[in-house]
Amino acid sequence: MLAKLDQLANRLVELDELLMHPDATSNMDSYRKMTREHAELGPLVALYRSYQEAGNDIATAQEMLADPDMKEFAQEEIEAAKATMAQLERELQTMLLPKDVNDERNIFLEIRAGTGGDESALFAGDLLRMYTRFAERNRWQVELVSASDSDLGGYREVIVRIVGNGAYSKLKFESGGHRVQRVPATETQGRIHTSACTVAVMPEADEVEDVNINPADLRIDTYRASGAGGQHINKTDSAVRITHLPTGIVVECQDDRSQHKNKAQAMKVLAARIKDVQLREQQSKEAATRKSLIGSGDRSERIRTYNFPQGRLTDHRINLTLYKLDFIMDGDLTELTNALAAEHQAELLAALGD
Repeated sequence: MLAKLDQLANRLVELDELLMHPDATSNMDSYRKMTREHAELGPLVALYRSYQEAGNDIATAQEMLADPDMKEFAQEEIEAAKATMAQLERELQTMLLPKDVNDERNIFLEIRAGTGGDESALFAGDLLRMYTRFAERNRWQVELVSASDSDLGGYREVIVRIVGNGAYSKLKFESGGHRVQRVPATETQGRIHTSACTVAVMPEADEVEDVNINPADLRIDTYRASGAGGQHINKTDSAVRITHLPTGIVVECQDDRSQHKNKAQAMKVLAARIKDVQLREQQSKEAATRKSLIGSGDRSERIRTYNFPQGRLTDHRINLTLYKLDFIMDGDLTELTNALAAEHQAELLAALGD
């Protein structure tokens, strides 16, 4: 690790010299790349300098051990510097972990009702509200892409686009099966029912063109939209359904009155889904060598249980149980998302040590 840090520190010095050169801005693309690299390396190298200073403090204190009057003070200095070095080493290891290129991307969030009928659809609505409130806390924008309402409320399926820095990094571990245990509003005997929803979190492609989609592989159907929207929305074939024939992925969008806008939005969702399939395949291979499936995006895996009678949430992947379900359902997900991210980091660090 230290050899790599020395290389990065030397690279920062080199960038300083290049950016100070009078001709640095003659090529703006190159200049932007260098400034971005400099901004990424700066905090890491500063941390490494602190680590080196702590090492120098130990060396200085060890020289004072021979002096009886200074021995106790020197010993305290050595212990304090060793503790500082250990902490800085952990921070450096974390900063050196490979970056997820999708972390800063916007996302498409899909919630689908599963087993449990109407209660499952109601829970899908509750999950959407939870994620929407979390987005509001992070000052992200939430845009409805498409929704299939259920008869008693909630959604059979709903897709939203969440726009904001770090949206994928904070929500990427939400993909999977979410199980709820509670007494449904329609239950007259007070019995607890169990139902489930599936959540999929997909990073948005920068451009649809980033994903290789052959137009010949698409079947595009237009139809009249249903649901709210007044007379106009039901009089024109503004709704769009796109089927990707090789994968069988189907995307529908009818939220806008414009067929053109609905098609463009549906193509974005399709690109994100195809990108997501590729990403999950890659992550599943990596997860096969680790004890946990965090980050694998395995849709069939039950990742979490929401027990309303006990006010309890349990994430089964990291054996975390929180008795603050009301707060969580109101969008207070920070403790949960931080715990999942920390476990993922620990796995990556363990993999580096293998």
